[in-house]
Amino acid sequence: MRTLSNRTAGFTDSVIRRMTRISAKYNAVNLSQGFPDFEPPKEITDRLAEVAKEGPHQYAVTWGAQNFREALAKKQEHFSGMSVDPNSEIVVTCGSTEAMMAAMMSVTNPGDKVVIFSPFYENYGADTILSGAEPIYVPLNPPEFHFDPEVLEDAFRQGAKALILCNPSNPCGKVFTREELELIASLAIKYDTYVITDEVYEHIIYEPYKHTYLATLPGMRERTIECSSLSKTYSITGWRLGYVIAPPEIIDRVKKVHDFLTVGAAAPLMEAAVVGLNFPDSYYADLQAHYTHMKNLFVDGLKNIGLNFTDPQGAYYVLVDISEFGYKCDLEFCEDLARKVGVGAVPGSSFFKEDVNHLVRLHFAKKDETLNEALDRLSEIRKKMVK
Repeated sequence: MRTLSNRTAGFTDSVIRRMTRISAKYNAVNLSQGFPDFEPPKEITDRLAEVAKEGPHQYAVTWGAQNFREALAKKQEHFSGMSVDPNSEIVVTCGSTEAMMAAMMSVTNPGDKVVIFSPFYENYGADTILSGAEPIYVPLNPPEFHFDPEVLEDAFRQGAKALILCNPSNPCGKVFTREELELIASLAIKYDTYVITDEVYEHIIYEPYKHTYLATLPGMRERTIECSSLSKTYSITGWRLGYVIAPPEIIDRVKKVHDFLTVGAAAPLMEAAVVGLNFPDSYYADLQAHYTHMKNLFVDGLKNIGLNFTDPQGAYYVLVDISEFGYKCDLEFCEDLARKVGVGAVPGSSFFKEDVNHLVRLHFAKKDETLNEALDRLSEIRKKMVK
């Protein structure tokens, strides 16, 4: 038989999803893959029950149902202050994963270079490689995860066609300051570079931090491709409803790529989700309060156990330092953690280009009883995990 694709020869399975399977194998509390164990808003699921009977059940318009795009445009304009044309500036995708892939394939050519901050969500490197592009990694330096402006500009000097910006960041929970975003914007303009943003955690921010939409900064509307989804905001990760917002000339290309990738998002789910897009401001205030409560419960528990970890500014992840346990391989640590302690985590090495084996990622988008159970199990970690 002839050889398979060279481009994908180095791919592994998703370490995040692998750790979910390992968690299930050992009946561990799954704090690895980032999905909640609480229900979506009742208004959305009630509407889904109605849609199951009345439809729609056939293809929607390829780039998204009209009422969904209109509701999304209204919601995004409300929070960003930036007008969005639902007909020429939005494509609805099968999750933000497809949104990122469609954006990357619309912008880059084989051989182009793409700047990625490290740590990063594991799909970004794969998206770049699948597009035939070459990633350039710029470190975010712990514990504050600041970047060195000179290192970043050096990446731009190498001829970068695009930069990927996850804000708030998965896995480190960094919320980029306005000053940092203004610096990124100035470099993108100076070197004529696109910025592809991943903003799925835009509504999960902890005081006093604030989310700034990069596209709203001067000169950035025409070169920013915003990717996001409804997954985290409405606790519907399994619905796979994402979107791309960008200027019309970019969206015209994204529409065509999206059409050949997936044809379109699920029509019944778009119809039901319109309810959520029309929620009042109080929903988002309650969402922030809920996540702040979960964060405080979890990080206070980690402090009581005496573990060292990053305190997130946004999103719902912590990076825990496992240096004290003597493991040379963080994947081995995570497998033992699931088997011996009964808690699922993700090895930090799957998020860093640098040689990092002393961090693991845990998430706290869980009910109180789930988090308390995980913390009870973690309280035994020093008895069960020392090499």
